[in-house]
Amino acid sequence: MGTEQRATGHSQIGEVAARTGLSLRTIRYYEEVGLVPPSARSTGGFRLYAESDVARLELVMQMKPLDFSLDDMRDLLEVVDALEQHPAGAERAGLLERLAVIHAAAEERVATLRRRLGVAEAFAAGLGERLDSGGPLPPT
Repeated sequence: MGTEQRATGHSQIGEVAARTGLSLRTIRYYEEVGLVPPSARSTGGFRLYAESDVARLELVMQMKPLDFSLDDMRDLLEVVDALEQHPAGAERAGLLERLAVIHAAAEERVATLRRRLGVAEAFAAGLGERLDSGGPLPPT
């Protein structure tokens, strides 16, 4: 990390990619679609990411396996950003309601993935039985 980045607490895109496991292209794409813009640019024009930017990328990464759309991701990031401002009253209630909807969708998608995983595990077990028996499955 360069002196400028160390002093500001920012990381360049390559360092963020290494930390998160995301490709440079994916990080740039998330910037293009407005999900995770870099916090700053170096004097040489390099993208610089703060820890809060990395946290946003990690949140997006958690939503990806659940097949949330870019709009869903954007909505969650908007809610999280707004809640970090410590709103009160009706505004806070509205944000928590939106968060509850996203939470319910996440729970539903996790349940679907668990069902699919069960089918996949049964399939793999069946193949293992075939291997153990030398080919055909024994009669049930």
